[in-house]
Amino acid sequence: MVTKQLITIKDLSKEYTNEEVVTKVLFNFNLEIKAGEFLAIMGPSGSGKSTLMHILGFLDRPSSGQYLYKEQDINEFDDDKLAQIRNQEIGFVFQSFFLLGKTSVLENVKLPLVYSGEKVDDEKAKQALKDVGLEHRMQYYSNQLSGGEKQRVAIARALVNDPDIIYADEPTGNLDSVSGNQVMKILQDLNKKGKTVILVTHEQDTAEHAERIIKLIDGKLVSDEQVLNKRQAKDGYLNK
Repeated sequence: MVTKQLITIKDLSKEYTNEEVVTKVLFNFNLEIKAGEFLAIMGPSGSGKSTLMHILGFLDRPSSGQYLYKEQDINEFDDDKLAQIRNQEIGFVFQSFFLLGKTSVLENVKLPLVYSGEKVDDEKAKQALKDVGLEHRMQYYSNQLSGGEKQRVAIARALVNDPDIIYADEPTGNLDSVSGNQVMKILQDLNKKGKTVILVTHEQDTAEHAERIIKLIDGKLVSDEQVLNKRQAKDGYLNK
């Protein structure tokens, strides 16, 4: 079976201008990601990994170069089209959770459905919570949960619109090792079900849950390697 090309980046660069000072963040970046991959983006602070994820997730635009998404050039997409793709085809999970504290877990998970403008389906939100093992916390306020539970709610929220891609930016950064491994196990299981997962992390142990790791230094791609399945074997995970 031929795996479809999902993302193709060609000679992409990103720079920011502030009071006539130009700061270059990404330099002539080239990358290909196939549908169904689990890719980890690694690099030290300031390497450009979060900027790359923001561009890949349509939260920012490149300064130059080409970004093909499902073989379409995103330069041809206006902001409304990018917003539609973000809502319908992409789920985001961030280090800081970004949950509404005095709102129920269920209502937090339903937010992407509300923003989509379509009829809100409670069953979709409930199923997403079941998928992360938190159906028993549906009516809790999010500020009553542990850090690991909050991140699982954030994953459920990312899943509720059944996205093609899940972007996870340092999803274990605020968690202890046990909760972090639970979150990574969920992401790994979602990938085995066909979701493309793109993970940003500075932790080697976290990155090794992925199938492929790319490393950035000073805005440049310095390595692109397949994971040797050591982590999966250690944790007893089955390979795809």
